[in-house]
Amino acid sequence: MRVLVAEDEEVLAELVATGLRRAGFAVDTVYSGDAALAYLGLHDYDVVVLDRDLPRVHGDDVARRLVASAARTRILMLTASAATEDRVEGLDLGADDYLGKPFDFPELVSRVRALRRRSARPVPPVLERAGLRLDTVRRTAEREGRSLGLSPKEFAVLQILLEADGGTVSAEELLERAWDANADPFTGAVRVCLSKLRGKLGEPALIRTVQGVGYAL
Repeated sequence: MRVLVAEDEEVLAELVATGLRRAGFAVDTVYSGDAALAYLGLHDYDVVVLDRDLPRVHGDDVARRLVASAARTRILMLTASAATEDRVEGLDLGADDYLGKPFDFPELVSRVRALRRRSARPVPPVLERAGLRLDTVRRTAEREGRSLGLSPKEFAVLQILLEADGGTVSAEELLERAWDANADPFTGAVRVCLSKLRGKLGEPALIRTVQGVGYAL
């Protein structure tokens, strides 16, 4: 759901981030190892797409520190080297997956999704509740067979609420998991997104506000 892209080639980093956002992820980008460590210390990421050859702090050291911290964040390591020994070394450092450059973007998205599923509690690829059906692989959402036409952000918020299985999710958690680091917590982005989502879900209302706590489905 939330991904950090750590890649020193800024154009490539932004291309990867843009593609991942279109696939429904909240994405932050950094261009050095020290910045990656700073962001990883501030936010709870599901996956970090980590270039091995980062400046200032090497990608290997970022991986070592992340593994040593016992964080739940999964590591997809990128490298320009196609040598088997480099791939083995990266995995031995604690990377969960390894992808050589150049890569096919659909494969990157698929690998990130797979790692995200491993970082969270197990949930089925299709989520269903109260007449809603959310296919997290095909990125489709329906209510009683009617397509909802959700935006990526609306889809992400609805997925989080469905995964809570009736539990309450705070606005802070929604902001942390579905938006990137540039989101202003004082803009009311969560409230506006939920308003649009409720409109698309239609009647009877499915999302309720738990006063002072958050939202539940």
